[in-house]
Amino acid sequence: MKRRDLLAVAASTVAAPWVHAQTAAWPTKGPIRLICQYPPGGLVDTVARLLAPHLSQALSQTVVVENRAGAGGLIGTEFASRQPADGYTLLVSHASVHIYATATRKTMPFDPVSDFTHMGMLVEAPMLLLVRAQSQYQTLAQYINAAKTRPVRYGTSGIGSANHLYGELLKIEGQANEHDHVPYQGSAPAMQDLLGGQIDSVFDPVTTNVNQLKAGSLRALAISTPNRLPALPNIPTFAELGYNSLTGSQWLGLSAPKNLPAPIAQKITALIPELLAKSDVMARLEEVQTLPRKTPVVGDDFTKLIQSQISTWTAVAKRAKVEVIV
Repeated sequence: MKRRDLLAVAASTVAAPWVHAQTAAWPTKGPIRLICQYPPGGLVDTVARLLAPHLSQALSQTVVVENRAGAGGLIGTEFASRQPADGYTLLVSHASVHIYATATRKTMPFDPVSDFTHMGMLVEAPMLLLVRAQSQYQTLAQYINAAKTRPVRYGTSGIGSANHLYGELLKIEGQANEHDHVPYQGSAPAMQDLLGGQIDSVFDPVTTNVNQLKAGSLRALAISTPNRLPALPNIPTFAELGYNSLTGSQWLGLSAPKNLPAPIAQKITALIPELLAKSDVMARLEEVQTLPRKTPVVGDDFTKLIQSQISTWTAVAKRAKVEVIV
């Protein structure tokens, strides 16, 4: 055996027990940061703060939620990607960054797959097509037929958002050439203009609209779930109305920087179903109809799902000629 080969073997023999000892002892050295790439009060922050105490209890270590908002989630996500892969920095990953921003931006400050260790999906927020309660559009068919011959204006949280891509995909699939996008700086101003009659509809996740739907100030023409939601049984799915390609959601996941040691990744992955099953967690998630899948998507399956969705929505963005240049 050559001398350099002997040195390599010796180095690996010394390193292996040290790495094993470090990962076996994890977490011991201090608090675990759970990075939230959006401001306090939103869905990501809510889920992070719901899960943090349970994760802390399961690991016998303090878990601190750290908000690093900005650039549509890119700042916090990039920050997490550049931290040491030691198990002390975790990220509540979001489809709006890993899927939709990747599909529409010319450049990204990180690779959404290879720069992370993706451990599992937490919850999904399906998309709604919403109109005012007083709207002339009672059904999706009426809405699409109108948009074929005259301008029908839909609002979203911004250019290149998931909401935008859903709206453009509906335009393509429904051959509704007059389905016109009106971008806003967030969902709240779009909703304000919808209720004020300045626009005809809004594409938005179900999370922030459950109460208004139940109160009757909004009507949903369709939802992007595969099947109707038991809590909102009167809302038809896009799929049952003939638009299968609009089935999907904005998911939240649990991720870490790339090269997280396998024992740590496996330990966290195994905890995900337990965390989501906690009674207080489920109660809050049911309130906003943003729920985990019955069969958890974790580990390699979660990474494969991300890769597949990037491919799908990149193709949609190209068809719709949606590109964000920054």
